Amino acid sequence: METVDAIVIGAGHNGLVAANLLADAGWSVRVIEATGQPGGAVRSGEITAPGYRSDLFSAFHPLGYASPVLRSLDLGLRWSHAPDVFTHLLPDGRAATVSRDVLRTAASVERFAPGDGRRWRDLSAEWDAVSDRLLAALFAPFPPVRAGLGLLGSLGAGEALRMARRLLLPVSQLGRELFDGEGARLLLAGCALHTDLSPDEAGGGVFGWLLAMLGQQMGWPTPAGGAGEITAALVRRFPGEIVYGAPVSRVLVARGRAMGVRTVDGRDWRARRAVIADVPAPSLFLDLVGDRWLPARMAEDLAHFRWDGATVKVDWAVRAPIPWTNPEVAGSGTVHLGADLAGLDRFAAELAADRVPEHPFLLFGQMTTADPSRSPAGTESAWAYTHLPHRRSWSPGEIAEHVERMEAVVEEQAPGFRSLVEARHVYAPADMERENPSLVGGALGAGTSAAYQQLFLRPIPGLGRADTPVDRLYLGSASAHPGPGVHGVPGANAARAALARDRGLTGALYRAAVDGAHRAVYR
Repeated sequence: METVDAIVIGAGHNGLVAANLLADAGWSVRVIEATGQPGGAVRSGEITAPGYRSDLFSAFHPLGYASPVLRSLDLGLRWSHAPDVFTHLLPDGRAATVSRDVLRTAASVERFAPGDGRRWRDLSAEWDAVSDRLLAALFAPFPPVRAGLGLLGSLGAGEALRMARRLLLPVSQLGRELFDGEGARLLLAGCALHTDLSPDEAGGGVFGWLLAMLGQQMGWPTPAGGAGEITAALVRRFPGEIVYGAPVSRVLVARGRAMGVRTVDGRDWRARRAVIADVPAPSLFLDLVGDRWLPARMAEDLAHFRWDGATVKVDWAVRAPIPWTNPEVAGSGTVHLGADLAGLDRFAAELAADRVPEHPFLLFGQMTTADPSRSPAGTESAWAYTHLPHRRSWSPGEIAEHVERMEAVVEEQAPGFRSLVEARHVYAPADMERENPSLVGGALGAGTSAAYQQLFLRPIPGLGRADTPVDRLYLGSASAHPGPGVHGVPGANAARAALARDRGLTGALYRAAVDGAHRAVYR
């Protein structure tokens, strides 16, 4: 078997980003993918009816649109926007909508409370002033020294402390501090519940603020033609080999150094300089590496790793536009529905108690509204997903009952919706994991978004970096900082770490610093 400079485990978008960056640096790279196609959770296909194109998992990509990593790769993507970014539709039929026109957003939230329109404009202006430096810090390897210092310098000490406090707030508290009315508060809270966090959980406010403000500033676009266009562009750009249908069973380690991988068919694939893993942290360390090569304290920490919730997703081919009772919803690419503020609290509490929510909160996507190429004119390619407790198995009956609940939520706000459905496709948690083994139990985030599993605590207490205690082995998945989202940063961080470690005298200094830090953390 030909030895290459680097092997990348997994052809998800993070793995493909890492492979491209290493190839750009002149390394020979081989990507080994367990399934028969690239992309992981960034894929598209006709899964409902002919002519209706669905994004199998991820759909709207504000973080990808903003990502300097994807931009630097010059992928040639064409992005498409819905007329409005997203709407939160309350059970009583009222709606709050984010538009890329801040005056329209302000008018929408003003209907809920006088003065909230001005408060939203102020929040948007504040975001515009810090967003470049904040995103640079978010998308940099941890710790983001240069970007962090730039952000601190622009804010000043006092405002930096207030910003730090905001980043720790639950989204419910953030909404109460910023706005008087339910509309604007729901716009933040609904965004926070894209993660597995509850409205009252510390750190949730930053996700609500980030996604809502990205939507206000640049929208939540989707690649024209489908999310799979991101994957296709990364594959076209990559000059190396991708091996499909080859699940990795073991990372080969000798004298504490990663030497390559073994696939389930018994073949060994050698790497001279690096192995990068675009797989969840527990899968890498516990299944592929094993306790023998891990510090004992690290194995103990992995026992406390928390997955994010399970997901059930339904795609529909709809023969006409969705018949929303409130016409304000029709132009939004994404619709949050099924709960007001009290309903979001109940939904999160049921999940925390390991109960199936009787009234699920839905994220609903109108893909043809955002990208007319997704289905024939006058129709809609739609989807919705909702969270479930993280369990290892669900019966078909349990999933069917929950799909019925999901459709009932839509039907309540769009009477006649069910009669317009030409075909549907359901992804239960097990279906998701079968399609993409990294979606363990239907968990989309490769680990919780809770504050205790972020930054230098992601995926476990450590350095917050791609480097691992096994020499030349790097974690390049969403289990690594900065976590989930189609932005490619974990893969880019892993590639940068591998390049830094291999760079002559500075590489020796880098290795000594990282290895010393690992000994201190895991002694």
